Amino acid sequence: MTNEKMWRLKEIFLAPYMQLATALIGKSREGGGNMFRHQLDTMTILIDYGYIEPVLLKASIVHDLIEDIPDFNRNQLLEVDYDGHAVYELVMEVTKRPGEAKTEFLTRILLEGSNHAKLLKSADRISNMVSLGFVNRAEFVKRYTEETVHYVYPIAEQVDKNMLFELSCLVESRRKGLVVQGVPLIQGVMEGQPV
Repeated sequence: MTNEKMWRLKEIFLAPYMQLATALIGKSREGGGNMFRHQLDTMTILIDYGYIEPVLLKASIVHDLIEDIPDFNRNQLLEVDYDGHAVYELVMEVTKRPGEAKTEFLTRILLEGSNHAKLLKSADRISNMVSLGFVNRAEFVKRYTEETVHYVYPIAEQVDKNMLFELSCLVESRRKGLVVQGVPLIQGVMEGQPV
C-alpha cells in the first residue's frame, strides 16, 4: 500500500459502521462462516485491490445488514456520519429486493449498478467463493459456482480485471473440488433459487 493510500485509509472512520455490523455476529451463512466476518472480509478485499474510498469501504462493512436483519432501523445507517446517506444508497443498490430472483438481482447490478455497486458485488463474491472451499454440499457449490460464471464475471469484467481473474481462479478451484467429489458440472443456473 502506498503512503498516500495509507493516509487516506487512516482518515476513514470505519468504527461506527463496524458497530452497526455487530448485529450480524453469530448469524451463520449458507456458504460457510458468519455474516459479521463476511462484511469485514469484503472490506479487506477492496482494500487489497487498492480501493480506499470512504463510501465504498463503509458500505462494504454493512452491505448485508438490511437484507439479513429484517427489523434493522435504517435510520441508524442514515445517521451514522456525513457519508450515511451515500452509504445507504450504495447498500440498497446491492440489496436484493423483495420478490427479486437472484438472477434478476445480479442482472440489475450488471446493467444498472454504479461502479461502486459493481466493485462491492465483485468483492462480496470473492469472499463468498473463498468460503465455498469449506462447504461440503456439492449441489450448492455447483450452483453458486455456475452463477458466478454467468452473472458475476460480467460485473467484475466491467470494473476490475484483476478481480475477474481472482474469481476465475476460485471458480476453477471449486470446479476441481466438484470433479474430485464426482459431481457433474453444469452450464446453467436454476432460476430463483437462493444463494
